[in-house]
Amino acid sequence: MIPVHDVNPLRRTPWVTYALIAANVVVFLSMPSAARTLAGQTNLAELCQLQAFVERWGAVPVELLRDQVPALVPTGGTGVGPQGPGCLIGPPAYHKSPPLSVLTSMFLHSSWAHLLGNMLFLAIFGNNVEDRLGRIRFLLFYLVCGYAAAYGFALTSPGATEPLIGASGAIAGVLGAYIVIYPKARVWGLIPILFFIPLRVPAWLMLGMWFILQAFYATGYGTAGAGSVAYAAHVIGFVLGALLGLTARRRRPHPRTF
Repeated sequence: MIPVHDVNPLRRTPWVTYALIAANVVVFLSMPSAARTLAGQTNLAELCQLQAFVERWGAVPVELLRDQVPALVPTGGTGVGPQGPGCLIGPPAYHKSPPLSVLTSMFLHSSWAHLLGNMLFLAIFGNNVEDRLGRIRFLLFYLVCGYAAAYGFALTSPGATEPLIGASGAIAGVLGAYIVIYPKARVWGLIPILFFIPLRVPAWLMLGMWFILQAFYATGYGTAGAGSVAYAAHVIGFVLGALLGLTARRRRPHPRTF
């Protein structure tokens, strides 16, 4: 089910949510060749540059646990080896802080579909969570969920060397908070059955189904080795967001915060 709109009025403008969406779009457009991936126009040189960029600014699970970068990383250059053309690797020409890479990775996305899907969920559900928590608390909440999702995934896959990128872990936390704060809020969604059917359902049903699917995929069933998506990070972010959301649900909303 693809969410389209929630029937949940706001008391103030969600500036932090808007700022996060804008930052994600700007960063994506600044990534090497990322903006051209939609048309499939990238060549080997651009792909190698993108690989090096993601390796530098993405959060690599094994680096998070060991707090060190490998001796050899993609350089962004191309070369020809025994198996043909490919991307070069060499000693890193930069200093990388693994903890800081979690923050930068939250603003990187692999494709337009990845970016727009994440921003859709953030736009629909983030505004109300920000409205309830207040702007500063919401920003801290968002970052904490993102960090917990990244490090939690690293603990579940300690040998993983593929960089984690995307705001999914933090946004999963937003969904977890939304489902406990506004479980009965109505959400319009599109159900893909032969064609898209619009349907209005309670938030607990839509987000609950989303969480069940993420947990199912995290086990490796239904996907080929969980594919290239860090489903476990989604689960961890969602659970933490729900727990933190419970504290906000017990607290009366402030008339205005910043």
